[in-house]
Amino acid sequence: MKVRQLGIEGAYEVAPAVFGDARGVFLEWFKQEVFEAAVGRPLDLKQANCSVSSRGVLRGIHFADVPPGQAKYVTCLSGAVLDVVVDIRVGSPSFGTWESVLLDDADRRAVFLSEGLGHAFVALTDGAVVSYLCSEGYAPAREHGISPLDEQLAVEWPVGREELELSAKDLAAPTLAEAQRDGLLPSYDACRAFVAGLAR
Repeated sequence: MKVRQLGIEGAYEVAPAVFGDARGVFLEWFKQEVFEAAVGRPLDLKQANCSVSSRGVLRGIHFADVPPGQAKYVTCLSGAVLDVVVDIRVGSPSFGTWESVLLDDADRRAVFLSEGLGHAFVALTDGAVVSYLCSEGYAPAREHGISPLDEQLAVEWPVGREELELSAKDLAAPTLAEAQRDGLLPSYDACRAFVAGLAR
């Protein structure tokens, strides 16, 4: 398993070793000791989610109030998605930037994003199955969203805009600038302090 830090602090790509033969494949898609050695903190599991999406379904950009936020460890078990991490932490050197990683059932990569980062993905195949481990459970009062179609963010979705399918909630989400104006975004310093408190 190889862990590579992305250009956004607190975001990582994980490439597992995949062992295949005529019967199929085997891999370890999460291993706590490897994860902690690479990232410098634990991932305490509180909830595990699974979504199944048709091609063109776009979920996100989602984030939670910090503290406690919600760190996520995401992989695609079947099909393919483009997974996107957005730095929405006010004061961060990379505020307003995004990075993407292709998650699919061939390379079987995973993405880890720390508390305070925004997360989204778009399904590139029908029946794309995404599984994510979460550091905190879902709490509607602490959950927020930013429009994945925000022109300021300019995320390059590989599916045509006319093919994208969003929930009503995601369609109504504010832009990054609107969310900042309304005080919804986490601060970079608060996120760093919270994560530092998790380090072992």
